[in-house]
Amino acid sequence: MFAGPALGRGAMDGWGPSHMKNEDFFEDNENAPHSAAERATAASRCTWVSVAVNLALTLGQVLAGVFSGSQGLIADGIHSLSDLVADFVVLFASHHSKKGADEAHPYGHQRFETAASLVLGALLAAVGAGMLWAALRKLEEPASIQRVHMVALWVAIGALIAKELLFRYMLAVARRMKSSMLVANAWHARSDAASSLVVGVGIVGNLAGYPILDPIAAMVVGLLVLKMGWAFGSDALHDLMDRSADEQEVDAIRQTLLDTPGVMGIHDLRTRKMGDMIVADVHIEVDAGISVEAGHDIAVAARQRVLARHRVLNVMTHVDPRVNAAVPDGSRARAGYPPGDRLA
Repeated sequence: MFAGPALGRGAMDGWGPSHMKNEDFFEDNENAPHSAAERATAASRCTWVSVAVNLALTLGQVLAGVFSGSQGLIADGIHSLSDLVADFVVLFASHHSKKGADEAHPYGHQRFETAASLVLGALLAAVGAGMLWAALRKLEEPASIQRVHMVALWVAIGALIAKELLFRYMLAVARRMKSSMLVANAWHARSDAASSLVVGVGIVGNLAGYPILDPIAAMVVGLLVLKMGWAFGSDALHDLMDRSADEQEVDAIRQTLLDTPGVMGIHDLRTRKMGDMIVADVHIEVDAGISVEAGHDIAVAARQRVLARHRVLNVMTHVDPRVNAAVPDGSRARAGYPPGDRLA
């Protein structure tokens, strides 16, 4: 059942996200971050619902596909089976991502979610390629394509409704918990609904006297799954390579730092994704005339404000003295000052 942290990246227009950046899915007015334990609990509950739905769909679609002779319905059932496997991968990732930092993992285990996205992307790509290969083989022998039974159409319609309802439920939870992994899973459920729609159209065509449409529908499902797998895996790989947070999130963190009393400016603000959280480091400029202790207190206050208002796991601050008010806030790098040098 998947989808993260990638995507312009939806399976088809109207059925997938225009992209997977957090601002498209998370309400801007919900600034208070949820803890790793809260997100893991929500992910577990949400995924168990998906397990139940996908188990029922796998059994129903495969059995009905075999009975009715619909390759498209069997392909959709295998797709549901891959979703079921994906659900258990998500449960595994959610369990481990809520663990705190330890000696071997000083930044915590949040990237288990990103790793799960990568694994699920590879799984979807493999399943999609297999579906595509099977459909192409069937199309090579059109005379062997049989007329399907009407029961295939009713099962396809039921699967479409079930997957759309699952999508709406999962996306609501993902937005509330601000979890990119759950957002990914939700949009994958929507892509599943799209594939069921395609299968339904193929079955209707078969019943109308065009039997070749059923394996064509199976081929389209394979292409959709392959595309989604590539998109999810690619996005997760970028996050594992320390991709920065989106521009909107970085700007919000910058503003929170600048609004902290005593902060005269900031520079060299850098961020990187850590699962659904962010790790940041920044140079904070304070009045050169204050004591070291006062500068430290300002840095601590700035850090605490960021942690309280944003999905930030940790902030590393470096205090720089400002003795030249002619250098604008946040423009140290543009002014030609190398990182770490004293402003003068």
